[in-house]
Amino acid sequence: MAYVISDECVGCGACEAECPVSAISESDGKYTIDADTCVDCGACAGVCPVGAPSAE
Repeated sequence: MAYVISDECVGCGACEAECPVSAISESDGKYTIDADTCVDCGACAGVCPVGAPSAE
């Protein structure tokens, strides 16, 4: 299952930089994960300071 980013996101961008497949993008200060591109590696969750990304 793909990861999703909750409303807890503070827009720091740490997850986007960590994603090995570039599945994370920013729009209007919020980050989202493309479920079709996500490989469920959890790298984003490991670097998020507020725990916003989680397995769906």
